[in-house]
Amino acid sequence: MPAVTEGRPSAHPLRRTAAGPVLAAGTAAAAVGLLQVVDPTESGHLPTCPFLALTGWYCPGCGSLRMLHHLGEGDVVGASAMNPLALLMVPVLVAGWAVWTRRVLTGRSRRAPLPGWVVWAFLAVVIGFGVVRNLPAMGLLAPG
Repeated sequence: MPAVTEGRPSAHPLRRTAAGPVLAAGTAAAAVGLLQVVDPTESGHLPTCPFLALTGWYCPGCGSLRMLHHLGEGDVVGASAMNPLALLMVPVLVAGWAVWTRRVLTGRSRRAPLPGWVVWAFLAVVIGFGVVRNLPAMGLLAPG
């Protein structure tokens, strides 16, 4: 019988701990599903990137919605043309979600499993990608 707190039974421990990963997976699936219905490759459906609108430069995330749209259709080549860095991050994010889910379900610490230097290195890669994709010689990195 579940524990009673102030006259109400508490939530089952598995439901309480798995809520975060389940909510994250559901939100991601809904977002990718929405991008199959609202085609970001057609103008007028989604707003322009504010960074691009203000500066005329592509931010590191420019093309990510179109990349997810193409990936949702199974077009990996088209996805890589939109934002190759974001495409490379998809398996990393899925692996991170799996590690998070395992840690939550096994009751391990919820502390971030990554050392600080990894976060700083990732930030440097993202900023570097944002700079390099705007160089005239690197037009292949610009969203198609």
